[in-house]
Amino acid sequence: MTITTPETVAEAAASDRSFLGHPVGLGYLAFTEAWERFSFYGMQALLVLYMTKSLLLPGHVENVVLFEQFRQLFGGLDGQALASAIFGTYAASVYLTPILGGYLADRILGKRRTVLLGAITMSAGHFLMAFESCFLFALLCLVLGSGMFKGNLASQVGALYGPHDLRRADAFQIYYLGINAGVIASPLVVGTLGEVYGWHYGFGAAGIGMLLGLAIYVAGQKHLPKDHLAPKQASARVVAPALQPGEWSTVIALLVLIPVLAIGIVPNNQIFNAYLVWGDQQFDLYWAGQKLPTTWLITLDAIVSVSFLAGVALFYRWYGKHWREPDEIGKIIIGSIFSIGGMLCLYMAAATQGEGEKIGLAWPVAFHVINSIGFAHMLPVSLALFAKAAPKAINATIIGLYYFVFFIGNSLVGWVGGFYETMSTTSFWLMHAGFAAFSGVCFVLFKLLVGNHLDGRAQEE
Repeated sequence: MTITTPETVAEAAASDRSFLGHPVGLGYLAFTEAWERFSFYGMQALLVLYMTKSLLLPGHVENVVLFEQFRQLFGGLDGQALASAIFGTYAASVYLTPILGGYLADRILGKRRTVLLGAITMSAGHFLMAFESCFLFALLCLVLGSGMFKGNLASQVGALYGPHDLRRADAFQIYYLGINAGVIASPLVVGTLGEVYGWHYGFGAAGIGMLLGLAIYVAGQKHLPKDHLAPKQASARVVAPALQPGEWSTVIALLVLIPVLAIGIVPNNQIFNAYLVWGDQQFDLYWAGQKLPTTWLITLDAIVSVSFLAGVALFYRWYGKHWREPDEIGKIIIGSIFSIGGMLCLYMAAATQGEGEKIGLAWPVAFHVINSIGFAHMLPVSLALFAKAAPKAINATIIGLYYFVFFIGNSLVGWVGGFYETMSTTSFWLMHAGFAAFSGVCFVLFKLLVGNHLDGRAQEE
């Protein structure tokens, strides 16, 4: 009888190149994530517009169960500022709960069952969004479900590869291509249905997308890494492997990196918040006399992001054959520089706007191009860094902690987005350029002081 373990699965995956040169399990995980992101980003693209143009208006907000009690958490905010704060709280919370999801996977349920439970919970949340009265309960389901789903799916990508398999970073690039494929489609389907035919049709479509992702994940079970918790062990007391003494310094280094990454993602993540409100009000989105759905800006961003995720990955494959390729921290520093440039494009869009005129799309398109190059150097690369450096004993938990980056970052996005109506637009986007510049300086210091330690650990493995 052959005993299957995570190590033997990794060995088998090393010879499996049936999906774009990678294990076939990567394909199932990438397409599962693509549909989950279709539902998640479709709902997120509608959320602020839905609140500012419908839900928070008189005649609607009264229908939301427990909303007046919930509003007290934001100290009397109203209108766009309240919508921005709610968005920030929601977007932050979905990245806090992966810590709980990682614990459930590492200690109680295993990764597979935790992902399945998370997908079911998220599906329920999307369908509940179709009813005004259930708005807060829908957000709660989405927050809890995402926490069980996100980190555990990503950690399974890393588990497909052995410690010396150099395909891991490339795999996360492909994984992020799946994410952006979902983001491209979601505004065209979910956004258009929501803005043109009715908000609740859009949210319903997001729920269907989540069910498709669940079906793909179930279909690919035999190609995924085996859980460290066998079914017969799941109900028993689990004896967790202990951290080695030298691994504590790695954990501390990764924890230090979290708040810096959080500040660095604020410019990019503002796309779903104040940027959409600004675009809805000020961009020239008319074609043949008809206003295009504002959420299509998200599709534009995703198309450009996918193009540069692929382009940057191919560039470094070529570059690495001729020169020494930058390590993960080096790439993140490069990404920070491009992020600054993207914010300066938005500053120029506001600064050159004539009185009473709409903003043409030249500067916004330039922003999406430059910002997407920065994105390709930061988010997939930082996730690959955490997956590589995280100790095996607490790998899923550390991946869950990685998503704390987005909890802090989106909390800042919601708070900073509230200044959109009180600051000049030029100052608003210059402030975001300052976030990118500050994080870039911190990344340089991190590279000088800590980066070599993480590289050394990887080589020892």
